[in-house]
Amino acid sequence: MKTVTVITGARSDYGLLKPLLARVAATPGMCADVMVTGMHLAPEFGLTVREIERDGFPIRDRIECLTASDTPQAIAQSMGLGQIGFAQAFARSRPELLVILGDRTEMLAAATAALPFRIPIAHIHGGELTQGAIDDAVRHCLTKLCHLHFVALPEFANRVHQLGETWDRIHVVGAMGLDAIRQTPRLTDAEFAERFGISLAERPIVVTFHPVTQEFDRTEWQIDELLAALSKADGPLVFTYPNSDTNGRIIIDRIQQFVSQHPRTTVVQNLGSAGYFTLLSHARAMVGNSSSGILEAASFRLPVVNIGTRQQGRPQPANVIQTDYDRNSIAVALRQAVSESFIESLCELQNPYGDGRAAERIVGVLDALTDADALVRKGFHDQPRLAA
Repeated sequence: MKTVTVITGARSDYGLLKPLLARVAATPGMCADVMVTGMHLAPEFGLTVREIERDGFPIRDRIECLTASDTPQAIAQSMGLGQIGFAQAFARSRPELLVILGDRTEMLAAATAALPFRIPIAHIHGGELTQGAIDDAVRHCLTKLCHLHFVALPEFANRVHQLGETWDRIHVVGAMGLDAIRQTPRLTDAEFAERFGISLAERPIVVTFHPVTQEFDRTEWQIDELLAALSKADGPLVFTYPNSDTNGRIIIDRIQQFVSQHPRTTVVQNLGSAGYFTLLSHARAMVGNSSSGILEAASFRLPVVNIGTRQQGRPQPANVIQTDYDRNSIAVALRQAVSESFIESLCELQNPYGDGRAAERIVGVLDALTDADALVRKGFHDQPRLAA
């Protein structure tokens, strides 16, 4: 059996990886297990490892790395703890092939720890840009630490190639989130209300705002401006939790205070894939700076107000309205997003990030591997020398 070990550090990446895990498990001659780390193991973020346990995927290891703080020092220390934890896990049992997704610091810790063990790594969602976050640098570092590359769009493949990776290791497969949308069954309105205590009788606005890690010193002002704009919004609001990034707790504290003072608002630690996609299918609009607003919301033809620089560099579908951080700009963009004319303009929108069959393509490549260990010895594509 060819064993594929998938690393997951948060509810967001696990939701994207579930279709891949299921596809591997259903493929003859292959099996999958999971290394769980980061936010999954933290009660304050919903202890989402329980969802993985319920889904029945074998958990190979649990790597504790989060600290009780989210200062820059704490984030750096968390990366160090993660690297130590992964090193100890790899020493106990060396995985045959690792799969990591995206740009989180937990993934960088895992890939760095895997380097001296000569563990081959497949990387999903490389080549993208998010210039407002340190994730941008992490993602490019992971490209050099990994050995197979599964990217969402041809232009992302070009960037991976520019980083020196050879074309035979780069595969354009589409965005993983579209697989999750296609395969995840929705909850009924009654099931959603029972599980989360939120009625969908009136379509809510979904709010997801993460720390902008290149601007962490402005986090307090940024979330205060967003909440000031939302205080005048018409209709119910549903907030989801931010990631465990620098100053994320400031955002959580501000949201909880806001919700306590506004009766038509709710905050949810973890919706899970079924709950999240059910919510998006009923929402009037999405507001914030989540990658989900760029990559996945177009599949629901959902208007999105994307705030600030966190997603700067990603191609934006026609459902996305870009705005600045100040409350007036957000309020103007939100009014446009929920207007009948804008909603009608999206009726024929197709998501440019793929067709929901990325997992099928990835597993096809992994299944065809005859010697995963040979991947570790990489070449380098030299760009043509510029004329003097």
